[in-house]
Order: sequence, then structure tokens, then C-alpha cells
Amino acid sequence: MSQKWDKLIVALDLDDKAKIKEVVKVLSPKGVKFKIGSIAFTKFGPDFVKEFIEEGKDIFLDLKLYDIPNTMKKTAAIIAEMGCWAFTVHLQAGEQALKGVKNEVIETANKLGKRRPLILGVSVLTSSLATQDEVNELVSLADSVGLDGVIASPRDAKGIKAGFNKLKVITPGIRNPGSDAGDQLRITPASIAFANGADYIVVGRPIISQDRYLEAAERILKG
Repeated sequence: MSQKWDKLIVALDLDDKAKIKEVVKVLSPKGVKFKIGSIAFTKFGPDFVKEFIEEGKDIFLDLKLYDIPNTMKKTAAIIAEMGCWAFTVHLQAGEQALKGVKNEVIETANKLGKRRPLILGVSVLTSSLATQDEVNELVSLADSVGLDGVIASPRDAKGIKAGFNKLKVITPGIRNPGSDAGDQLRITPASIAFANGADYIVVGRPIISQDRYLEAAERILKG
């Protein structure tokens, strides 16, 4: 498989600022995107995210918003103001909350003249078991509301694309054969994820836990 650097999102799930910056320094020349989740965001806050955005990095803010509609709307507006490339919401939040988030993000981005972040709905975490029907039931809500994409297992990507081809599919749970799965249950190598229709893959520990980040990323993309 040809390497798809522009389809790789590296998860910066670390509480070490220097190490995060080193990972970004090494991998950003390849054009990858970076995910900042609850670990780094809680430790370093929104200014840390803005720092990378101001440097021109595409940042995927993965806070998995799940709250009452008003709280989700206001949080989404702040994320849009920050200039993130994408962010996540839990599909289980329901239709009213998801519609509110979408409308608020569009309005905020237009008002500020900024690029609108992609809104990605979390279906079922890859650390949990689920059937394709269970996943698709949630994905159908993302489709009906008009979100940009969903977060789903690479094993579910094919079924999602078959039924909801307008949605982008972003897949964590990427592991090479024989590697440690950790707490991930529904996993595949990158080649299978892309063959199943994944638009982007999200990879954290198999890259950031290694000494040579670039080589580790290359191994993932060749897997």
C-alpha cells in the first residue's frame, strides 16, 4: 500500500509537553494531522491547542462532547473560534443537541470568517464490542443531521460506507499484526482500514510510545 501521510491523524495522548512538541516537530513535515484529546487538553488547556493552530497545524480536538444541547452548542462555538480542523461529539447526545451544534458552528465560523471545523460523531468506542447494526443505528443519526463524519472501528467502515457514503469515516483501533492491542478490541492494520473505506486513521500509542516516531508511523502506514 502506498503511504498515505495526509490520511494519518496522530493522537497526542500525552501529559508531557516537550514530548508532544517533539512528536509534532518530527511528523508535521509529512503533512499529518494531530489529535488532542482529554489528556493533553486537561493538562495544558486551550492555549496549547491554539499554539499549534497558529503554527498552521491541523488539530482534531477530541473531547467527545456529550451534554445538554445548550452546553454542547456553546462549547462547539468556542471550538469553532479556536480554528480547529475537526472535533467530536457523542452521537448518543441525540438529534436536538447535534443539530444545535451544527447550526452554532456554521454561524460562528461564518461570523468570524474562519474555516468551519468538521463535526465528527462518535459511534461506539473501539474498546467496546458492537455489531454493525448497533453502529449503523447511531451513524444513521449523524447522516440525517448532516454531520461531516463519524468515528468508528475500521471493521465497521465498510458497512458504514455502504449505507452512508456521504459521511467521512475516521478509524482508531489501528494495529499491525502481532502488535500489542492494548485496550482496543476491534482492530485492523491500516491497509485493511483503508480498503474498508476509511478516510482517515487515528494512531496514538503505536507511534508516540516509540523512540523513533517517523519510523513507527511508516510501519503503521505499511501495515
